[in-house]
Amino acid sequence: MIQPANRLLETKEYYFSRKLKEVRTLEAAGHPIINMGIGSPDVAAPDTVVTALNTALENSKVHQYQSYTGIPELREAMAAFYKRHYQVQVDPTTEVLPLMGSKEGIMHISMAFLNPGDKVLIPNPGYPTYSAVTKLVEAVPVFYDLDATQHWLPDLDAIQKQDLSEVKIMWVNYPHMPTGATAKDGFFEKLIAFAKTNNILIVNDNPYSFILNEHPSSILNVEGAKEIALELNSLSKSFNMAGWRVGMVMGSQTHINHILKVKSNMDSGMFYGIQQGAIAALQLDASWFESINTLYTKRRDLVYTLVEKLGCTYEKNGVGLFVWAKLPEGIDAEVFIDEVLLDKHIFITPGTIFGSQGEGYIRFSLCVTEDQIRKAIERF
Repeated sequence: MIQPANRLLETKEYYFSRKLKEVRTLEAAGHPIINMGIGSPDVAAPDTVVTALNTALENSKVHQYQSYTGIPELREAMAAFYKRHYQVQVDPTTEVLPLMGSKEGIMHISMAFLNPGDKVLIPNPGYPTYSAVTKLVEAVPVFYDLDATQHWLPDLDAIQKQDLSEVKIMWVNYPHMPTGATAKDGFFEKLIAFAKTNNILIVNDNPYSFILNEHPSSILNVEGAKEIALELNSLSKSFNMAGWRVGMVMGSQTHINHILKVKSNMDSGMFYGIQQGAIAALQLDASWFESINTLYTKRRDLVYTLVEKLGCTYEKNGVGLFVWAKLPEGIDAEVFIDEVLLDKHIFITPGTIFGSQGEGYIRFSLCVTEDQIRKAIERF
């Protein structure tokens, strides 16, 4: 028997990959599962985006290999999007790299900058992929705790007291998943100063900017940020294009070139039609965000009703695609969601999959129709 690489010893199959097998088994047995666990938009991408894809299929070069850096028009659209919505100026030729989803970017960045044994600061709670990829490249996760009393922001003074000499990257994610917290005024400035003091590359993962958020922001808006920071973004949530796999990373030419060395050896370019669809999405005006946020607001209000029925507490100022709720004291999150899945046939995400600081919390997705949310309420 050929043994797997040692890097897999500490790497498990992604939680949702495992759990959705159980959900599908229950569905196959005839149980009507309401899936409130996954942040996969259930509404179609904008009509203009689909039209752009279809039109692109008539291009004679559509089925050929594409550039590893995307077509120039896509990079220009991404740069223009950042200037329009974040007031950030980036060079579309050298400071923008299209990705096949920002999750891909997490791996590319880690492979580009981390050696075995390097340390990585990772939020707890936070996106599980940060720690999984860190282990896959044989670096060392160092978790920093977030909690409600600090508005789910890192305590930079406390982190500064640690030995940071071997830390190479710090992952941050605002608006934050799973809690919905936003970066307060002045936080990014403090973070960039912290990074420069300690020579740490900051990577802000920013896919939730426009979902139920009145003030989209970018870490690259801070003066001098490009010297020490990268930002990932995605069209998955903002434009209902999760399955299209379109993301981007922004930063200095030097940093982007390092990432490109990895990326160009791992794919053969993004499908031309998808690039044209992405361009159409990035050129949409604010009315698109207003329409999807009207929909999500209605859904969120219904989820609040469900959360209250379960005796949970929550904050109403969270943004993004989820509602983060605290269970009554003494209730184990994983035991609770398993009971709800088997008894009520509703799948909710336990906070513990995002780290130990998620214990006692559960997360509800807003990618569920109002009718389904009402049915979930009725089941209780």
